[in-house]
Amino acid sequence: MKAFQAIGSYNASRGSYRKINQNFKLQVAAADENEAREKVLSDLGSKHRIKRVDVNFTEISPLDAADVTDPVVKYQIGEQ
Repeated sequence: MKAFQAIGSYNASRGSYRKINQNFKLQVAAADENEAREKVLSDLGSKHRIKRVDVNFTEISPLDAADVTDPVVKYQIGEQ
């Protein structure tokens, strides 16, 4: 597994007439970029009830093991 960092925003208006964008920056462990995208979509959907069409990715980039700050991702990629 490799570490990836996903940067983007999602529509957090929840039925309001105003569009409210919430920015995010998440680190995930995945085999490739597509799996990292799916994992981020799954996490945002389960934690914040965000629909997949409301998520906009700016960038998904691989991270070096030394740059990972999330302890769960460090464990998943084998760094301790």
